[in-house]
Amino acid sequence: METPFNDRGVSVTRNALSSAGQVFPLRDIVSVKVVTVQKNKVLPITISVVGLVGAIVGGVLRAPVGIVCGVMLAVVGWLTWATQDVTHRLMVQTANGEREALSSVDRDFVERVGAAVNEAKGAAASASATQKV
Repeated sequence: METPFNDRGVSVTRNALSSAGQVFPLRDIVSVKVVTVQKNKVLPITISVVGLVGAIVGGVLRAPVGIVCGVMLAVVGWLTWATQDVTHRLMVQTANGEREALSSVDRDFVERVGAAVNEAKGAAASASATQKV
């Protein structure tokens, strides 16, 4: 069997898309799209603000524990923001609804998988049209 795409544990054959233990038959796939998920802003900002308030209250009350815990929370909030990645997801539309087939920080890879699925669907459609003639 020919495998038009096989990279990083994702394969697209003339019959199916296989990714992360999921198998999507090409005949069931209506469309694919790449969705970008941005960094979460609410959680890091909340942690940092709580930490800054704790540090200020600890400073006003002259409580070293409050200052230290507040500064630590502010740093944790900043680290939460700094270590988040923008992720890209390949969403597969089937008759049963839309499902996530693949998630990666590499947008080019996700787009290549989507293009491979579209090419395989096109090849399968042309092959079935040829067989009917």
